[in-house]
Amino acid sequence: MRTSDADLLIVPGLNDSGPDHWQTRWQQKLSTAQRVRQTDWARPDHASWTDAVAQAVHAATRPVIIIGHSLGALSAAHAAPHFGAGKVAGAFLVAPPSEEWMRAHHLDLGAFETHPRDPLPFPSLLVASRNDPHAAYEASEDLAFTWGANLLDAGEAGHINVASGHGPWPEGLMSLAHFLARLK
Repeated sequence: MRTSDADLLIVPGLNDSGPDHWQTRWQQKLSTAQRVRQTDWARPDHASWTDAVAQAVHAATRPVIIIGHSLGALSAAHAAPHFGAGKVAGAFLVAPPSEEWMRAHHLDLGAFETHPRDPLPFPSLLVASRNDPHAAYEASEDLAFTWGANLLDAGEAGHINVASGHGPWPEGLMSLAHFLARLK
């Protein structure tokens, strides 16, 4: 599959992805990409965030590829049971925060604090960093296994965001292309 064959849904995490973030850059570069909008980026509400992802999937006219980062990856996983059968061709999920990290930082994220435990009903790739301050690598390994996702070790890449030096993130774009090539 090529990016032009799908509707690419960019699903940012907490506080959205700023202008230098790889998600924003990809959205500007990839003609079929669109951002899932949330009503309040600073105070994530589980029901409204997952509903926004599900609505974007339902509105898509081509097979959907979800590109989620951090809490956006979790939003997509929580919303997955509400997608129509066969609507999502795959998900590229980057640096979801761990349950342990959210509890340790006393974030009031409600239902996001518990990760879905069922396999995702579509092919997925979870990209994890060895030194992500929001998730131990072992927690990401367990989550990938739980979701039935392939795991891509990004090395010591922090939270894979602007703060960790991943503005354009060309390696990620190449990983997305390899992931898409395996989809039908």
